[in-house]
Amino acid sequence: MEKRAEGGVTAPKGFEAAAAAAKIKYQDRTDMAMIYSQAPCVCAGTFTTNVVKAACVKWDQKVVSSGKKVQAVVANSGIANACTGAEGFLYCQETADAVSESLGISADSVLIGSTGVIGKQLPMDRVKAGIQMLAAKKSTAIEQGTEAAKAIMTTDTCEKQIAVQLKVGKKTVTIGGMAKGSGMIHPNMCTMLSFITTDAAISREALQKALSEDVKDTYNMISVDGDTSTNDTVLALANGMAGNEEIQVDSDSYSVFSEALHEVNEYLAKKIAGDGEGATALLEVKVIHADTKENAKRMAKSVACSSLTKTAIAGHDANWGRILCAMGYSGAKFDPEKVDLSFSSEAGDIQITKNGTATDYSEQEATKILSCAKIRMVADVKMGEAEATAWGCDLTHDYIRINADYRS
Repeated sequence: MEKRAEGGVTAPKGFEAAAAAAKIKYQDRTDMAMIYSQAPCVCAGTFTTNVVKAACVKWDQKVVSSGKKVQAVVANSGIANACTGAEGFLYCQETADAVSESLGISADSVLIGSTGVIGKQLPMDRVKAGIQMLAAKKSTAIEQGTEAAKAIMTTDTCEKQIAVQLKVGKKTVTIGGMAKGSGMIHPNMCTMLSFITTDAAISREALQKALSEDVKDTYNMISVDGDTSTNDTVLALANGMAGNEEIQVDSDSYSVFSEALHEVNEYLAKKIAGDGEGATALLEVKVIHADTKENAKRMAKSVACSSLTKTAIAGHDANWGRILCAMGYSGAKFDPEKVDLSFSSEAGDIQITKNGTATDYSEQEATKILSCAKIRMVADVKMGEAEATAWGCDLTHDYIRINADYRS
């Protein structure tokens, strides 16, 4: 049984973090972050399926697939280093070399994350100066982890971090995480970044399997605007400093670790979905009693991604026809004349349809329920025992305002 712990990426033993204001794009805030492990880490990663991949994604894929241990992650906000050609990839090498020189570690043990405007080259003089600042400031303090989480924000309105603890044998293991994401959010891998740290002793194979399987039910089930970023990256680092018996894929502790990792990933995924650009509400869409898990996922994600559903939530309007419509074009087979739909929030709950037709519900009561910051929709399709949950947000005028002038 896991429990919440204070902080984020610096909560596990041996992990340090820092933030710095390098003025890469933003002039009035921190925009670079570093995560450093005092011991080399096994590493796992999942990445965007967009054919157009940022240079840092290509760099990280190379490092992760090599199987070598890693020791640091450095990330910047403001410029994505995507669509930057050979020069952009060369800048990844220069970044890793600068981290190597500052920390006294191998350049091929450095992972890189970038988020921001596509098509611009990184100002490497500022990046290198920022790395020196990060190396000088890094520490294990909880506050430094929080500052690192703030430094990777772009249009995010708040930092996103979590830590949990669990028992593996007689040892206490901690998993921490931080993420960013607000717009261009429609992960499919796995603009969003998520960095997971743990002091668990775990094999590389077990860590990669746990991460790859969990992103399917967490980050891959969120959407803000339907745009899959060039930079989507989830990285997990494990340094083994908890001293537990190594977790293997076939060990009893694997499921315990996987459940705790799921709590971290789901929390961060929901924070991203709820912090969508211009959003006022987190929408949770749960499809129950589907014939297969895949069909449940298709229907739930289709509703969460529907622009018409999202605008209805923005208007606090129980326009249930849009929901059935989105389920209908999802590709999943179901009988619309058997579907029950309901909404719930802290203001109460209400059934909107029964067997595909409207109930005698109160529009006033429905509006009250849909006016809260967290809204849950359940669709019962009465076909089997499978279920799935997706998360999204409402779509408001502010989304257009933020993205119309994002580059300026």
